Amino acid sequence: MTREVLSGNYAQSYAVRLARAQVVSAYPITPQTTIVEKLAEFVATGALKAQFVEVESEHSALQVVVSAAGLGARTYTATSSQGLLLMHELMHWASGMRAPVVMGVVNRAVAPPWNIGADHTDTISQRDTGWIQLYPESNQEVLDTVLEAYRLCEMEDVRLPAMVTEDAFYLSHTYEPVDVPAAELVDRFLPPREAHAVLVPGRANRLGSFTGPDHYVEFRHELARATAAVPRRLLEVEEEYRRLTGRAYGGALPTYRTEGADAVLVTMGTIGTTARTVVDELRAEGRKVGLAKLRVFRPFPEEELRHLAGEVDRLGVVDRAYTFGAAGPAATEVRAAIYPSPHRPLVADFLAGVGGRDVTPAHVRRMFDELLGAPTAETRWVDLAPEEVGAHG
Repeated sequence: MTREVLSGNYAQSYAVRLARAQVVSAYPITPQTTIVEKLAEFVATGALKAQFVEVESEHSALQVVVSAAGLGARTYTATSSQGLLLMHELMHWASGMRAPVVMGVVNRAVAPPWNIGADHTDTISQRDTGWIQLYPESNQEVLDTVLEAYRLCEMEDVRLPAMVTEDAFYLSHTYEPVDVPAAELVDRFLPPREAHAVLVPGRANRLGSFTGPDHYVEFRHELARATAAVPRRLLEVEEEYRRLTGRAYGGALPTYRTEGADAVLVTMGTIGTTARTVVDELRAEGRKVGLAKLRVFRPFPEEELRHLAGEVDRLGVVDRAYTFGAAGPAATEVRAAIYPSPHRPLVADFLAGVGGRDVTPAHVRRMFDELLGAPTAETRWVDLAPEEVGAHG
């Protein structure tokens, strides 16, 4: 194992090299571009024995890797924001064909107006496409999660695509020390892909062709079964990775200092790092607060949320996206998940960090102040300009 100083984007590139991806295809878009630039360099120098396919759009990039996966290859692509939206049609094809594609997505705000700051709207808008969605918090977690994603996606009872996200610039262009595991160690963890249900040249077969109502529902049900297998399989993958590297991330909903908490904040991505520091400060002041991190958004960790709901009376959910629903996307999912629970805590929703705006310790402290005071279930827009507060609540 070596220690390198890597950006989040380069952490993805190094992980793909270690995974020995065989086909890489992508189209550049800020702030994702340096991921595939580094991969192109690895391919050009022979550090990665892969075919790098240059294309004219993100739609074509995803088509290339879905097709290559259908022939049994281990594949990778990356994108962001508008590029991910252009892929939308093929996102459904990837999951429906059970193609274990891994894709890096650098979370960036959706236009208009144009904005390249961190925002989860791009990936949240793909939440119903059948992809596993993973939200790392650090560059180390990015590298490790890409490797875990390949292992998870290629399991026979899963065979689903996954996206590994990064908050734009907070991870993608920020450099941190990252432990890069040795290739031999990764080879033990991630052997060559065992191809299931793939096309073999010269042998008659088909993937993704027409089917009518007499069989279509069974295909969807199989997709649902595969999705249901993900939480258990993820824990197995994480345990195996921990035994090899000593690193683990706590499954789909890792918690921090939630024991005996009066209020718990639920975060996604890099906001969790800031929130964890504030939790320590407030605990030192005698205030009983905790943190839960939505590391996996799809499939949503309903069981873990219900367990947490049984232990706390007040949950705050931080959403880095606005999706025109009853609340922010994560808050909506949290409320739905805990509805069947015998104990349902109040769930307050905070829209924060939208469009790349910083979420500071002072903002997190105010969220906890509200939760510990007299919270309501209405959605709060954190850090709006003063003249906008009355207009938006």
